[in-house]
Amino acid sequence: MHPVSTTKLERDLAKFGTVVGMDEVGRGALAGPVAVGACVSPGTEPSHALADSKYLSAHAREELVSAAAKWAWPCAVGMASAAEVDELGITGALRRAGLRALQMLILEGAAVDVVLLDGTHDWLTPKPDLLSLDNADDDTFVEVGSPRVTTKVKADATCSVVSAASIVAKVTRDHLMASLPDPGYGWASNKGYASTAHRKALAELGISAYHRQTWRLLPQLANDPTKKA
Repeated sequence: MHPVSTTKLERDLAKFGTVVGMDEVGRGALAGPVAVGACVSPGTEPSHALADSKYLSAHAREELVSAAAKWAWPCAVGMASAAEVDELGITGALRRAGLRALQMLILEGAAVDVVLLDGTHDWLTPKPDLLSLDNADDDTFVEVGSPRVTTKVKADATCSVVSAASIVAKVTRDHLMASLPDPGYGWASNKGYASTAHRKALAELGISAYHRQTWRLLPQLANDPTKKA
Protein backbone atom coordinates (compact mmCIF):
# COMPACT_ATOMS: atom_id res chain seq x y z
CA MET A 1 0.00 0.00 0.00
CA HIS A 2 1.34 3.41 -0.93
CA PRO A 3 0.79 6.43 1.34
CA VAL A 4 -2.11 8.73 0.47
CA SER A 5 -1.42 12.45 0.62
CA THR A 6 -3.42 15.00 2.62
CA THR A 7 -4.09 18.75 2.42
CA LYS A 8 -3.00 19.54 5.98
CA LEU A 9 0.26 21.36 5.18
CA GLU A 10 -1.12 23.32 2.27
CA ARG A 11 -4.07 24.46 4.39
CA ASP A 12 -1.62 25.57 7.10
CA LEU A 13 0.40 27.51 4.52
CA ALA A 14 -2.71 29.19 3.08
CA LYS A 15 -2.43 31.88 5.78
CA PHE A 16 0.37 33.31 3.61
CA GLY A 17 -1.76 33.36 0.45
CA THR A 18 -2.26 31.10 -2.57
CA VAL A 19 -0.27 27.88 -2.30
CA VAL A 20 1.31 26.27 -5.36
CA GLY A 21 2.64 22.73 -5.17
CA MET A 22 5.55 21.82 -7.44
CA ASP A 23 7.36 18.61 -8.31
CA GLU A 24 9.91 17.60 -10.91
CA VAL A 25 10.40 14.54 -13.09
CA GLY A 26 13.21 13.53 -15.42
CA ARG A 27 16.09 14.62 -13.20
CA GLY A 28 17.92 11.30 -13.56
CA ALA A 29 17.05 10.50 -17.17
CA LEU A 30 19.73 10.17 -19.83
CA ALA A 31 17.55 11.80 -22.48
CA GLY A 32 14.65 14.16 -22.78
CA PRO A 33 13.72 17.26 -20.79
CA VAL A 34 13.31 17.81 -17.11
CA ALA A 35 9.71 18.72 -16.35
CA VAL A 36 8.26 20.61 -13.40
CA GLY A 37 4.58 20.42 -12.58
CA ALA A 38 2.89 23.29 -10.75
CA CYS A 39 -0.62 23.09 -9.32
CA VAL A 40 -2.66 25.62 -7.33
CA SER A 41 -4.15 24.40 -4.06
CA PRO A 42 -7.90 25.10 -4.10
CA GLY A 43 -8.30 24.83 -0.32
CA THR A 44 -10.64 21.86 -0.60
CA GLU A 45 -10.16 18.11 -0.41
CA PRO A 46 -9.54 16.30 -3.72
CA SER A 47 -12.31 14.06 -4.99
CA HIS A 48 -9.80 11.25 -5.60
CA ALA A 49 -7.06 10.04 -3.27
CA LEU A 50 -3.75 11.29 -4.66
CA ALA A 51 -0.22 9.95 -4.20
CA ASP A 52 3.31 10.45 -5.44
CA SER A 53 3.44 9.44 -9.11
CA LYS A 54 6.33 7.05 -8.35
CA TYR A 55 3.97 4.90 -6.27
CA LEU A 56 1.42 4.65 -9.08
CA SER A 57 1.36 2.48 -12.17
CA ALA A 58 1.21 4.14 -15.57
CA HIS A 59 -2.44 3.10 -15.82
CA ALA A 60 -3.26 4.58 -12.40
CA ARG A 61 -1.56 7.86 -13.32
CA GLU A 62 -3.54 8.08 -16.54
CA GLU A 63 -6.73 7.43 -14.57
CA LEU A 64 -5.93 10.17 -12.02
CA VAL A 65 -4.35 12.92 -14.09
CA SER A 66 -7.58 14.58 -15.25
CA ALA A 67 -9.07 14.57 -11.77
CA ALA A 68 -5.84 15.89 -10.25
CA ALA A 69 -5.59 18.72 -12.78
CA LYS A 70 -9.26 19.63 -12.42
CA TRP A 71 -9.02 19.74 -8.62
CA ALA A 72 -5.80 21.82 -8.54
CA TRP A 73 -6.57 24.07 -11.51
CA PRO A 74 -4.80 25.93 -12.91
CA CYS A 75 -2.00 23.46 -13.48
CA ALA A 76 1.05 23.87 -15.66
CA VAL A 77 4.11 21.90 -16.68
CA GLY A 78 7.30 23.76 -17.49
CA MET A 79 10.14 21.99 -19.26
CA ALA A 80 13.83 22.49 -19.91
CA SER A 81 15.34 20.55 -22.79
CA ALA A 82 18.31 18.21 -22.75
CA ALA A 83 20.33 21.02 -24.36
CA GLU A 84 19.37 23.32 -21.49
CA VAL A 85 20.42 20.66 -18.98
CA ASP A 86 23.80 20.63 -20.75
CA GLU A 87 23.96 24.44 -20.75
CA LEU A 88 22.80 25.16 -17.19
CA GLY A 89 23.39 21.95 -15.27
CA ILE A 90 20.54 20.00 -13.71
CA THR A 91 19.74 22.53 -10.97
CA GLY A 92 19.71 25.47 -13.37
CA ALA A 93 17.52 23.51 -15.79
CA LEU A 94 15.07 22.65 -13.01
CA ARG A 95 14.93 26.32 -12.04
CA ARG A 96 14.23 27.35 -15.62
CA ALA A 97 11.50 24.71 -15.99
CA GLY A 98 9.98 25.69 -12.64
CA LEU A 99 9.93 29.40 -13.50
CA ARG A 100 8.28 28.58 -16.82
CA ALA A 101 5.59 26.63 -15.00
CA LEU A 102 4.95 29.53 -12.62
CA GLN A 103 4.82 31.95 -15.55
CA MET A 104 2.09 29.79 -17.11
CA LEU A 105 0.07 29.89 -13.90
CA ILE A 106 0.37 33.68 -13.70
CA LEU A 107 -0.73 34.00 -17.32
CA GLU A 108 -3.80 31.94 -16.33
CA GLY A 109 -4.55 34.54 -13.65
CA ALA A 110 -3.30 32.60 -10.62
CA ALA A 111 -1.52 34.20 -7.68
CA VAL A 112 1.75 32.63 -6.57
CA ASP A 113 2.32 33.49 -2.92
CA VAL A 114 3.71 30.25 -1.50
CA VAL A 115 5.50 27.45 -3.34
CA LEU A 116 5.73 24.03 -1.72
CA LEU A 117 8.60 21.89 -3.01
CA ASP A 118 9.40 18.24 -2.39
CA GLY A 119 12.75 17.59 -0.72
CA THR A 120 15.14 19.71 1.34
CA HIS A 121 16.68 22.01 -1.29
CA ASP A 122 15.17 25.18 -2.73
CA TRP A 123 16.20 24.78 -6.36
CA LEU A 124 13.55 27.26 -7.54
CA THR A 125 14.68 30.61 -6.12
CA PRO A 126 16.89 32.27 -8.76
CA LYS A 127 20.42 33.21 -7.83
CA PRO A 128 21.25 36.85 -8.76
CA ASP A 129 23.74 35.77 -11.41
CA LEU A 130 21.34 33.26 -12.96
CA LEU A 131 18.18 35.34 -13.18
CA SER A 132 19.04 37.03 -16.45
CA LEU A 133 20.44 33.80 -17.88
CA ASP A 134 17.28 31.88 -17.06
CA ASN A 135 14.96 34.40 -18.69
CA ALA A 136 16.93 36.40 -21.26
CA ASP A 137 15.93 34.11 -24.13
CA ASP A 138 12.33 33.53 -23.05
CA ASP A 139 9.91 35.76 -24.95
CA THR A 140 7.02 34.73 -22.69
CA PHE A 141 8.78 35.82 -19.48
CA VAL A 142 6.43 37.18 -16.82
CA GLU A 143 7.79 38.40 -13.49
CA VAL A 144 6.97 35.76 -10.87
CA GLY A 145 7.88 37.92 -7.90
CA SER A 146 9.45 36.41 -4.81
CA PRO A 147 7.09 33.78 -3.46
CA ARG A 148 7.71 32.17 -0.09
CA VAL A 149 9.33 28.80 -0.82
CA THR A 150 8.80 25.93 1.62
CA THR A 151 10.42 22.53 1.31
CA LYS A 152 9.24 19.28 2.82
CA VAL A 153 10.76 15.84 2.56
CA LYS A 154 8.33 13.46 0.83
CA ALA A 155 5.93 16.30 0.03
CA ASP A 156 5.11 14.48 -3.21
CA ALA A 157 3.81 11.57 -1.12
CA THR A 158 2.21 13.46 1.77
CA CYS A 159 0.87 16.78 0.38
CA SER A 160 -2.02 16.53 -2.06
CA VAL A 161 -1.18 19.59 -4.16
CA VAL A 162 2.40 18.33 -4.66
CA SER A 163 1.08 14.85 -5.47
CA ALA A 164 -1.14 16.45 -8.11
CA ALA A 165 1.87 18.30 -9.57
CA SER A 166 3.85 15.06 -9.56
CA ILE A 167 1.17 13.18 -11.48
CA VAL A 168 0.57 15.95 -14.02
CA ALA A 169 4.32 16.40 -14.65
CA LYS A 170 4.97 12.67 -14.99
CA VAL A 171 2.10 12.02 -17.41
CA THR A 172 2.94 15.08 -19.53
CA ARG A 173 6.62 14.16 -19.80
CA ASP A 174 5.83 10.48 -20.50
CA HIS A 175 3.52 11.48 -23.36
CA LEU A 176 6.21 13.75 -24.79
CA MET A 177 8.88 11.05 -24.64
CA ALA A 178 6.60 8.51 -26.31
CA SER A 179 5.97 10.98 -29.16
CA LEU A 180 9.63 11.62 -30.02
CA PRO A 181 11.13 10.19 -33.23
CA ASP A 182 12.69 6.90 -32.17
CA PRO A 183 15.18 4.96 -34.29
CA GLY A 184 15.46 2.30 -31.60
CA TYR A 185 16.10 3.88 -28.19
CA GLY A 186 12.74 2.74 -26.81
CA TRP A 187 11.45 6.10 -25.59
CA ALA A 188 7.90 4.79 -25.16
CA SER A 189 9.02 2.19 -22.64
CA ASN A 190 12.02 3.79 -20.89
CA LYS A 191 11.01 7.49 -21.12
CA GLY A 192 14.69 8.36 -21.50
CA TYR A 193 15.88 6.57 -18.37
CA ALA A 194 18.80 4.16 -18.29
CA SER A 195 17.16 0.81 -18.99
CA THR A 196 19.26 -2.08 -20.23
CA ALA A 197 17.67 -1.79 -23.67
CA HIS A 198 18.34 1.96 -23.76
CA ARG A 199 22.03 1.51 -22.95
CA LYS A 200 22.31 -1.21 -25.56
CA ALA A 201 20.73 1.11 -28.13
CA LEU A 202 23.14 3.87 -27.15
CA ALA A 203 26.08 1.55 -27.82
CA GLU A 204 24.63 0.63 -31.23
CA LEU A 205 23.12 3.94 -32.39
CA GLY A 206 25.21 6.54 -30.59
CA ILE A 207 23.97 9.67 -28.85
CA SER A 208 20.98 11.50 -30.32
CA ALA A 209 20.01 15.17 -30.16
CA TYR A 210 17.58 14.25 -27.37
CA HIS A 211 20.34 12.96 -25.08
CA ARG A 212 22.15 15.00 -22.46
CA GLN A 213 25.43 15.37 -24.28
CA THR A 214 27.53 16.37 -21.28
CA TRP A 215 26.53 13.32 -19.24
CA ARG A 216 28.71 10.21 -19.18
CA LEU A 217 26.17 8.10 -21.04
CA LEU A 218 28.43 5.15 -21.80
CA PRO A 219 32.15 4.80 -21.09
CA GLN A 220 32.87 3.72 -24.66
CA LEU A 221 31.06 6.78 -26.06
CA ALA A 222 32.45 9.38 -23.68
CA ASN A 223 35.79 9.75 -25.46
CA ASP A 224 34.75 8.91 -28.99
CA PRO A 225 32.86 11.78 -30.66
CA THR A 226 32.65 9.80 -33.91
CA LYS A 227 30.03 7.60 -32.26
CA LYS A 228 27.64 10.52 -31.69
CA ALA A 229 24.65 10.31 -33.99
